[in-house]
Amino acid sequence: MSEVVYEETATMIAAGELQSFVPFGREHCRNHPNAFNLQLRELQPASELWSSDGAAGLVGSLQEVSLQERERECWQLRKGCMGVREQDMEFEEELYTAGTVVVWSQGSRPQASNVYKAFTVDSPVQQALWCNFAVPQNKKDEEELEQTVCIVQSSCINVHTVTGKDFISPLPFQVSNVWATKFGLLLERKNTATDTQISAPGEPLPTVFSMLHPLDEIAPVVCKPAGVFEGSHVQYASDPTMKIVFSCCQPSVVVSYDTVKGIHSVWALRKVTPDEHSSVLRCTADPVGTPMGLMASGFLTSHLRNISRLDSPGGSGAAGLGPAAGTSCAVGTGSPLHYSVLHSHQSRMTSSPGLHSRVHSPSISNMAALSRAHSPGMATPSFSGAARFNASFHSLSPRGHHGSLPSPNSTVNETVLVPEMEPIVPDLCMEQLWSETVTAGGHREMSSQASKVFLTSDLCENRYLCFLVESHQQLRCVKFIESNDSSQLIFASVTTIPAKDAEPLQNIDAMLVLEACGSLVLYTGITRVSKVFVPGLLSPTFSLTNHLPHRSTPVENVSTPANAGGRHLQRLDEAAMPSPVTELRGPNIKYHEASFLDDCTFQQATPYIHALRDPVCNRVTLELSSGTMLRISVPEIATSELVRKCLQAIRFILPKEAAMKVLVKWYNIYNAPGGPSAHAEWNLFVTCFMTLMGYNTERLTWTRNLHFEVPLSPVIAAKKARPSDGGSDEDWDYLLGSHYHRQMNSQPLCGPVDSSGSNNTLIAETEGLSSASSPSSPSLKLDSSAPLFPHIPALFYVLHLLYQELQLDELQRARASSLVCLLQQLARDLQLEDYVDLYWRDYPSLISGFNESCLIDQAVFGQMQRPSYLRPEPPCVLGWLCCCLRGEEVPPFPYLPGICQRTRLLVLSYALYIAGDENATSTDASKYLIKLSAGQKSRASEQHFRRQSSVKVQLSTGSLAEQLVVWLTSEGFTLKDLESVPFGVALPIREAIYCCREQPCSDWSEEVCLLIGRQDLTKQAHKMTLAKSKASVGSGLSLEPPATTEPDEEEDGMSDIIQEVTGLIWSQDLRVQEVRRLLQSSRPVRVSVVQLPEVSDHEYIEEKENKLLQLCQRTMALPVGRGLFTLFSYHPVPTEPLPVPKLNLTGRAPPRNTMVDLNSGNIDVPPNMTSWPSFHNGVAAGLKIAPASQVDSAWIAYNKPKSPELANEYAGFLMALGLNGHLTKLATLNIHDYLTKGHEMTSIGLLLGVSSAKLGTMDMSITRLLSIHIPALLPPTSTELDVPHNVQVAAVIGIGLVYQGTGHRHNAEVLLSEIGRPPGPEMEYCTDRESYSLAAGLALGMVCLGHGSNLIGMTDLNVPEQLYQYMVGGHRRAQAGANRERHKSPSYQIKEGDTINVDVTCPGATLALAMIYLKTNNRSIADWLKPPDTWFLLDFIKPEFLLLRTLARCIIMWDEILPNTEWVKSNIPQIMRGTFDPSEDINMETMAQAQDYITAGACMALGLRFAGSANSDAFDCLYEFARTFMKIMSFAGTAAVTGYYNLQTGLSMILLAMSMVMSGTGNLKVLQLCRFFHKRTGGEMNYGFHMAHHMALGLLFLGGGRYTLSTSNSAIAALLCALYPHFPAHSTDNRYHLQALRHLAVLAAEPRLLVPVDVDSLKPCYALLEVTYKETKWYDETTVELMAPTMLPELHLLKRVKVKGPRYWELSVDLSKETQHLKSILSRDGVLYVKLRAGQLPYKDDPQGWKSLLASTVNHRNSGVRAFKPEAISTFTSEPALVSFAEFFCKPSEGMKHREDTLVLFSAMLYECVTQECPEMLPTYIAIEQAVGALRRGDLQQTFPLWQMRLVVELWDSRGLQGPANHHNALLTSEFLIVMKNMVDVALDGWLKDNSSVLRSYMRGEALPKDAQSTVLACFLVYRSIPCLRNTHTHLEGCGSLGDLLSRSSRLGIPLRDLLRLLPLLLGSASGPQTLQGFPLQPF
Repeated sequence: MSEVVYEETATMIAAGELQSFVPFGREHCRNHPNAFNLQLRELQPASELWSSDGAAGLVGSLQEVSLQERERECWQLRKGCMGVREQDMEFEEELYTAGTVVVWSQGSRPQASNVYKAFTVDSPVQQALWCNFAVPQNKKDEEELEQTVCIVQSSCINVHTVTGKDFISPLPFQVSNVWATKFGLLLERKNTATDTQISAPGEPLPTVFSMLHPLDEIAPVVCKPAGVFEGSHVQYASDPTMKIVFSCCQPSVVVSYDTVKGIHSVWALRKVTPDEHSSVLRCTADPVGTPMGLMASGFLTSHLRNISRLDSPGGSGAAGLGPAAGTSCAVGTGSPLHYSVLHSHQSRMTSSPGLHSRVHSPSISNMAALSRAHSPGMATPSFSGAARFNASFHSLSPRGHHGSLPSPNSTVNETVLVPEMEPIVPDLCMEQLWSETVTAGGHREMSSQASKVFLTSDLCENRYLCFLVESHQQLRCVKFIESNDSSQLIFASVTTIPAKDAEPLQNIDAMLVLEACGSLVLYTGITRVSKVFVPGLLSPTFSLTNHLPHRSTPVENVSTPANAGGRHLQRLDEAAMPSPVTELRGPNIKYHEASFLDDCTFQQATPYIHALRDPVCNRVTLELSSGTMLRISVPEIATSELVRKCLQAIRFILPKEAAMKVLVKWYNIYNAPGGPSAHAEWNLFVTCFMTLMGYNTERLTWTRNLHFEVPLSPVIAAKKARPSDGGSDEDWDYLLGSHYHRQMNSQPLCGPVDSSGSNNTLIAETEGLSSASSPSSPSLKLDSSAPLFPHIPALFYVLHLLYQELQLDELQRARASSLVCLLQQLARDLQLEDYVDLYWRDYPSLISGFNESCLIDQAVFGQMQRPSYLRPEPPCVLGWLCCCLRGEEVPPFPYLPGICQRTRLLVLSYALYIAGDENATSTDASKYLIKLSAGQKSRASEQHFRRQSSVKVQLSTGSLAEQLVVWLTSEGFTLKDLESVPFGVALPIREAIYCCREQPCSDWSEEVCLLIGRQDLTKQAHKMTLAKSKASVGSGLSLEPPATTEPDEEEDGMSDIIQEVTGLIWSQDLRVQEVRRLLQSSRPVRVSVVQLPEVSDHEYIEEKENKLLQLCQRTMALPVGRGLFTLFSYHPVPTEPLPVPKLNLTGRAPPRNTMVDLNSGNIDVPPNMTSWPSFHNGVAAGLKIAPASQVDSAWIAYNKPKSPELANEYAGFLMALGLNGHLTKLATLNIHDYLTKGHEMTSIGLLLGVSSAKLGTMDMSITRLLSIHIPALLPPTSTELDVPHNVQVAAVIGIGLVYQGTGHRHNAEVLLSEIGRPPGPEMEYCTDRESYSLAAGLALGMVCLGHGSNLIGMTDLNVPEQLYQYMVGGHRRAQAGANRERHKSPSYQIKEGDTINVDVTCPGATLALAMIYLKTNNRSIADWLKPPDTWFLLDFIKPEFLLLRTLARCIIMWDEILPNTEWVKSNIPQIMRGTFDPSEDINMETMAQAQDYITAGACMALGLRFAGSANSDAFDCLYEFARTFMKIMSFAGTAAVTGYYNLQTGLSMILLAMSMVMSGTGNLKVLQLCRFFHKRTGGEMNYGFHMAHHMALGLLFLGGGRYTLSTSNSAIAALLCALYPHFPAHSTDNRYHLQALRHLAVLAAEPRLLVPVDVDSLKPCYALLEVTYKETKWYDETTVELMAPTMLPELHLLKRVKVKGPRYWELSVDLSKETQHLKSILSRDGVLYVKLRAGQLPYKDDPQGWKSLLASTVNHRNSGVRAFKPEAISTFTSEPALVSFAEFFCKPSEGMKHREDTLVLFSAMLYECVTQECPEMLPTYIAIEQAVGALRRGDLQQTFPLWQMRLVVELWDSRGLQGPANHHNALLTSEFLIVMKNMVDVALDGWLKDNSSVLRSYMRGEALPKDAQSTVLACFLVYRSIPCLRNTHTHLEGCGSLGDLLSRSSRLGIPLRDLLRLLPLLLGSASGPQTLQGFPLQPF
């Protein structure tokens, strides 16, 4: 009896941690305010709620609510996945739905959960589910997953993403079910009754639809059924009998059920291929013949695509009501079609009398629906998508829901009328993979729809798709495998398991099955493991056999298992357990729908398990019949890492059946009720495993001792868990009969043994015991019938490889000592001497204690399968690595894929880095590794275990070190892993990392930088990856502007300049404050006028106001400069409007500070004087916004001012948003909205802004927008629109911007003719013609920018000739093309005749030529532009035009511009430079003006050529000319000849040219000039000159010193528009040039400031840069040093940029490969992270470098260590670990007096690490010191540290052999290593001298010594790498000569160095002991 009970308990396992389960959402909903209120509102009319007796109503409704909620609640659980890696966090997520509330909560158990999100919607929730949508990223095919919750209501689906986006997708039909798939949602349409009638004759309507993203359209799914004949037949999934029952993402499959045939099918879900796509569309487009057929295909083609005309407001005539408006029913009343019309509308409208004659329009007209669909406020994708599947085949709910659009009232019949629409494209295809076979001889009823479907896998990685068929009480498991291309699944056999319910347990590869009798059984795949015993819950088998006594059991107690009441519940009824008789399966019980327990004659009292639900990982919920729920967890297969690894190895090598047996057996033993505690797990495993191999573990001494760890009695352990006091007699009987009891009697009792096994007590005991049972006793035979007996050799080998793997991981190595006991036993019994020797060498003190071996009969020895891979010489991974370091040929090392990952990683790393085989990691891996295959593993398993990292491996062509580092990262190897690699093994990897750290690649990924320990690069890469994923985040650097508190500062709009950076660039003075003072326009100006005695008060006031008016000319011009100064310096807060400083035009008069105002009426003020200045003010404010900030359409509209006088400012703001690229986010609707207002400024700002934002894109919608404003681009017959002139100018420039550089022919042709547009009749085009012509010229130049003579397809236009004619004059050509009609009648105001008016057309034409031929060096065109060389001709040209021509000519001949005065003067014609013949009549004025203007033009060209370069030659040259001009101005005589205005113009141009060259540098000389001009306000200094001077100031400090100018073609074009040399005379002057264009200079700005930021403090700092220029024809490749923060030159000129040492880690950015990396750094505030080297101080604290740690050691090499004070460490390194080390290990404290030497040693190590820049070597140094110390003291227990020392020495030697050249990058350059090596040698040599006999006896193969000698002997053998000489002692002993010895030893592979140590021993043994003394040891 007792025997059986033992067996039964063994095959029963106990479930762990039982707790009652209540969905968390239910609790939360009780307190959720919204749920009730919403429902109250729906339950009762409002009047009732607020009536006097409302209280009663309220209570009533509350009760209703809670009832309704309890009915409709449902929830689902899943494994939590946060950003944290899976292994770190285990928690559950619950999605709970009740009524209208959905609660998403997270937590490990209900008591510890928290709400993550709660949603309340308007109508009852039908379903809530999680779904991941794939959002396609930019151009590439990569997709980003967006995690969402989808809430399905009757009329729409709300989708809420984790990132906070919300979508509402209206449903065009009623949905019966929604499924989450890999691609998005699958929707099943509800089949209505009308459905079948509509579609009876033709094709049925689709039933399954997909939605790939909430914004996508809902599209039908196509399916591809598996058929013999119709292989390619693809059709819409429209079978109404097909119901989906399950969907899954990985693999992507769907399971469906056929309601008619009762068959389940599996379909693969995938994207549609193009040919399926076309075949579906083709087959539906063919009319089927009958009109009904046509209707059906029409339904798919057009009806799904709804009437697209509704989309455009100005569509065809009847669009207002939809095409159905006037159509009568086309089909007779009897037809089924009409019937459906009737049905669909009756549910919507209660009465409709005229239904038969015409179709009614619904209650809301379509136009209303349409307008709503167009309003941006509502998140519906598009009208067509919403109303796509119309009410014709399904009716909406009668009470319309406000989120859904009423469908347009079109019924199916009109599809017959509009068949020409294109169909909806299907996105997904379901391809049938498998379906059930119908059971033969239909004696069984048809199986019902599966109530549960899930995927599970078994312990041997077979995968099953299981579905539970409740009608048959069956679980059907279909095994499937993935074929080679993982898209295809192959389904194999079907197995049925009797089950009432089942759930998978994901992470223990098992499933829990509830059998019909009510007991829980655990299966792995289809293998039954055991019953599951739930403590505190009786198995129904007990309660049914003796149910009468249990009647009284209180039921309530069950839900709290802690106090399970009644002692009956605790009784394990042994008698009842094994009896199968009483199970419920009576013959007479049919499988009815009713729960079949109810058919029993009695009602049960004890609650039993009724269903299972919500499995997560290894937890599952049991639903009890009493309605309570319990959550249990099923234990894992192993908790100890070692056991888990062994099981993996066993599973890997054994055939599947055998493996399954072992695993199931182990699972049962380990998890028996009251199983072992964790620390006994290994002992239990060894016992179980050896028993299965046929050992009698009771007889082997060491295994026998294992049993006393823990009692194996199931009952005792179970009792511990229960606070119960009443026992019973049966318990005692059970105990006496138990296995445990017999065991106790048969054995002597030993004290518990420490399981690590390495202590000496064990050895003592084992020795004592082993004498009792001598090894020869016959009882130690192996049982050859044991299941694992044949596999012993294979199992031994895989466990040996696992042992080698554990040696390579410091964290696992302790476990290796446990494993070695098992291995040595197997090795002895398999008679593998070498293996035993290897184990002895590793653990000498441990192994010498074991000496038992079990005999294996020779007869059965043959039954063992000796696998081919089991070699007699044992694979030793450390030995392999040693050989590799010595450079010997190495055989490939065996490894287990997926299990020995560390072995694989390190072997390949050594092969790559030490052996230098570049292909080791890719193609040649098999040279170094041999994969063990059990013949049954697919490759999938290996992939399964690898930690994939996001790094793509590009095989870099870099050094070996670089390749190694990149490869390790791609394998997912991190610094944390490196720390667990033993120090000797890790050294080469550390060395490679050290090499890479010195010279890293700039484009490495974040992970690689982390591995090499360069935080600066990691941070940089981190920023990079951030930018790739989210463009919206601004650089999160601490470069935030300081919060200014002074009230006067915050208003000037310049407080956002980053002080930290400007303070570093200009640290010596306050020039930035000075610029702010010069450019501020928000404070009143100081009007100081002295009142002369003769001036009356009234006149004095007028005088003051006149003076103020002059000053205001300056104030109004300031914003243009301020916009450039504060460019892109501000990130707006989305909730606040942009602060715009006001333009203050008042003054204060000293001494009494009285107000002076222009509006007092004393003087005449020009009208509209402030309109343009306030526009500029708006632009300046808007330009502060950085391109990287988050700006959206709503925020732009939010900034719209309330008062109309600020409209101009807002117009400027819009233009600025265009210039920084944000205007593209403005909705088209808003753009039209702004334009229709007809406000001139707004139109100008908007048109220029939008065009700048779409620069060079040829965007069609913007083109349309611009064309409306340009009469020439409209068709000739169109209505004449009255567009203001300035708006036309802006639109023309807009065309130029949008088509920049495209060479678009039509636009070029129109613009060419517009340059010479004649004035029309009726005052058209008569004012400000110059600016229009100029704009057309500039636009033409931009369209053909830099194309030169290669203008494709424009030769017939003769562009250059036409432009030349515009420039020099001549007869007007006849207007060609569309505009001929317009220009027939001449102007009534201007008489021009038929010649070209050069005054109007010349500037535009000149600049157009300049831009078309920009940088082309086309001499023939340039010669056209030469100034005339006779006085006569000179008189005919305006001097201004000379400036333009010179400028144009110079920038065409770009490469000839030289930065010196000679070149500038060479542009002046010869006749002016010579000596003048006084007889000639020379007009001095003409000459002077011509000379000055030509000079100014040349200077301007010089400025453009060297813009942003800070070229000192160019600057000096320009500065000289500026001084010359100022000198001329200061002499009244000369100034009068030229004219003050002309000189001032020239000077302004030269000043602008200077600031272009010095742009962004803040040069002081230029600043002084600007300040000088700022002060001059009187006389001829008009608004335009002030604008020029302050623009120069703005350019000088562009973007607060972060930006500078580019010289790309596009930038030159922008600068030509912005700096056009004719400045406005007053603030309303736009005659020659539109003022708004001045701001286009922004388009030429580019960020080129590099700001080094210290990665530790995150503060900007100084760093030395080395910048290398590429060679050009002007100079060779040169290298300059700059102190950053600094402006970089233009990137295309550079070869590389490098951060130079010695202060900071070097970092090189190579620009010859690609500039994108550096560009993205510069665009994000130019932040370049740098890291201080240890022992260095930043430049700010130590400019000369005298305070650094190394400076003190320069004079005395060794004094450094002595002078080093550990306290000083914190100044040189910020690493907390090093600082703490210095604190605790290097400072002498009270108790440490006697350890002085240790402290000194530690300080020396620390000093070494810090100065050598390798702090991570500190642990290695300490480990070496510890190992050597232990060896000298002789207390080493294992030889592992010496293995590591050996590897270190080998590496050091191999590096030494390569010569001293390589030593500088080796890590171990110190003397420390030599000292340590010497100590080891001395210790071992000393031992050898005394104990040579021990070594001799070992070499002769005698028994191993027992005493402490064995440990040192093993250390000696390991360190001297002497192979196992058991069988080879004859070789080495008795050599006659040294040569003989060398030749023999080379065969054994003993290194020479080590052989020499043995010489005295070996040679001495030959010639007797006396020669030993005489042998000179000294030379060696």
